[in-house]
Parts: sequence; structure tokens; C-alpha cells
Amino acid sequence: MCQYSSEDGFFNDWHLVHLGSRAVGGAGIVFTEATAVEPAGRISPYDAGIWKDEHIEFLSRITRFLHSQSAVAGIQLAHAGRKASVRRPWEGGDPIREADGGWQTVAPSAIPFRETDPTPHALTVAEVRELVAKFADAAKRALAAGFDVIEIHGAHGYLIHEFCSPLSNQRTDDYGGSFENRIRFALEVSEAVRGVWPARLPLFYRISATDWVEGGWTPDDSVELSRRLKGCGVDLIDCSSGGNAAQAKIPLMPGYQVPFAEKIRKETDILTGAVGMITEAQQAQKIVSERQADLVLLARQFLRDPYFPLHAAMELGEKPPAPIQYARAF
Repeated sequence: MCQYSSEDGFFNDWHLVHLGSRAVGGAGIVFTEATAVEPAGRISPYDAGIWKDEHIEFLSRITRFLHSQSAVAGIQLAHAGRKASVRRPWEGGDPIREADGGWQTVAPSAIPFRETDPTPHALTVAEVRELVAKFADAAKRALAAGFDVIEIHGAHGYLIHEFCSPLSNQRTDDYGGSFENRIRFALEVSEAVRGVWPARLPLFYRISATDWVEGGWTPDDSVELSRRLKGCGVDLIDCSSGGNAAQAKIPLMPGYQVPFAEKIRKETDILTGAVGMITEAQQAQKIVSERQADLVLLARQFLRDPYFPLHAAMELGEKPPAPIQYARAF
């Protein structure tokens, strides 16, 4: 969950305590928020980044603490594409004009997310290839910082998703038109990251399994993309949805995205993660025990309860993985 609390992309004490408390709370994996591979890839000017070597030092401090609590340290590599250069949610989330400190957004095609948004710059082929290299460079920095798992953010209407969906990609070159061309950027990023990320360490990919709009990206598209990603060395598909169409009507309910994880898992034999309104221990346990997904990833519930795993373990009759300093409470 983005904290919108960085300056010049640097993680800081807020992030150390925020992420560290989830490790103290028993999380098996603790992921950073979406971390931009270049300054223009930030959602807001206050987003975290990993586009320069100077970012590594504080990230290393975070991974050391996560490891001290027996948690796996994960980082999510991202580029916001046409949804970048906006104010923080508590400031309204509106686009920031360049004159006010914003920047020119980029996308596969010059199509804004909303009609009232600034028109993004359509990336040239050379610029697309430069971004592939920037994802790989960010992965190298993640390794130097001590992370154990990378997740490529290919969901929620951000840049990689924008390339995949026909709603936002109207190119006529090798990166647009056919399904094969629209997923090319996603595959190239995944191959580039896997090429610098050790084979012993897992690589996740976050997907929006559907745009929830007729004529957009579909669950069947997601199955085929997942099959191709597996061939690129991706180990797990984190199955979310939506985010690329402002007019989408999403049927929110507990576990509403779990069927996507189950479908992709069954039809491609790749590991999947389930997300979306998973808030109860029994609910999470059922997803894994019934093999709908291989793991459960929590976001907002962890904002509400940093110690969710400790409480869930007690509810499920297991020994809570509490740190020794907290043993008296359990």
C-alpha cells in the first residue's frame, strides 16, 4: 500500500516502522509499496523509488530488520504510466500540472485515463526499450539491498497493464495491435528482470485479471499471459483486477478476485496469489486449503491490523509466530 511519504524516492523511518511492524506481526512476506523505476514512474511526487544507487542504503536497513524477524523481504517494481503525476489521496488525487511541480506522463498511446486528465506522451520504441532496461537496473539494486523476492507491477492501469489492454494501447507498431504485440512489453520486462535476478530467488508478477469493461482485457487473456510469463521465469501470478478504465463497474464483495487466482492456477499450472477483501482468518485458510490459490496477500487488512497473522494463528488454533519480546502476551 503506497504511503506517499517519500522525498526524491527515498524510503525513510516511516517506512522502516510501517514495514517492520508487519514483520513483527508475523507476516511471512513483507512487500514494499509500488517502487518506481524512474522519477516519471511515480504516482505522486511523494512515491518511493529505486532509480538510483543512493536509494539502496536505506532499503538495506529495511531488509535487515525484516530478516531479523524471519520475514521474507519483497519489493514491488512499478511505473505508473499515464496515472502518474497526481496529488496524494488525502490531497484530492488530482493531476499536477507541470508548472506546479508535476511532469509529462507517458503511456503506450496518447490516451488519458480520464477525459479531463492531461494527455500522456506516447512512448517511442526506443523509449520503451529504455524502460525495459530501467526495470532490470532496479532489480539489480533490489538484489544489492537484500530483497528476497521481486514483484513486477503489471496491474491497476499502470504502464505495463496499459500496454496489455486494448483500451489504452492503440499502437500500430510491434508493441500494439495484436495480443502478441500488446503483451510484448510485459514479457520483455519480465525477461530482463529474470535475467539479472538469481534463479534461486522468486519472481512474482501482479496482474489485473480483467478490466471489467467490454472490449477490454479479459480473464482468458490473463490465462494466456500467465502461461507466457511462466516461460519467462515468473514463479507466481498475484491476481488482482481493474484500474485501467475509469468507468468500470466492479462487483466488490469478500473474496471477489479469488476466482481469477483459481482459474489461472488450474489452467496454467503456475502458482497464484489471492487478493481483494480478504479480511478473516478462516476465509484466508479456506482459499489455501481448497487450493484456490497458493498464498494469500493482504493489503488494507494489514493497515487495520499489523498483527493480523498473530491473531489469525490464535483463531486457527496454531502457535502465534510472535517475537520473543512479545511472548508474554501469547
